[in-house]
Amino acid sequence: METERLVIDAIKASDKEDYFHNISHDRKVLETFVCTYVEDIKDMDVTPYVDRDSMYAIRLKETGRLIGIILYFDDNGEACEIGYGIGSEYWGRGYGTEAVKRFIEFCLEEKKFKTVYASFFTGNDSSKHVMEKCGMTYDHFVEKEMVYLGQERDLTYYSIKRD
Repeated sequence: METERLVIDAIKASDKEDYFHNISHDRKVLETFVCTYVEDIKDMDVTPYVDRDSMYAIRLKETGRLIGIILYFDDNGEACEIGYGIGSEYWGRGYGTEAVKRFIEFCLEEKKFKTVYASFFTGNDSSKHVMEKCGMTYDHFVEKEMVYLGQERDLTYYSIKRD
């Protein structure tokens, strides 16, 4: 998949350093995207993510470097939930919106899901704005849906339908 500035494709073993720097070791990302923090790159293992069918690298087209990840969870063949994380040094440049918009197209048109959902920790207005810019609308709210980083977290869900 491509956009004007990005390529969205399979995660490779050679992405280890970029994945570590932009996802697993970025504490700001950890606050907004559910992932495991890794302190030392020696402890980083990208093997479970390499060539995984539902998880992709978000790369800068001009360099090929991984700046984030995007994935979907197939609920039942009818709907999926997407998640995404972009390294904090790339925030505020529209990369999230660009990647999510293209990924929603992929899920609706190529994977043939009828509905795509996404959620954000309540209060994360940046993710809310990304979803809105991609045509998603408020779907529902779940209070204390999960415990993450030792805190009960509320999640707000947005969705978009194929039609």
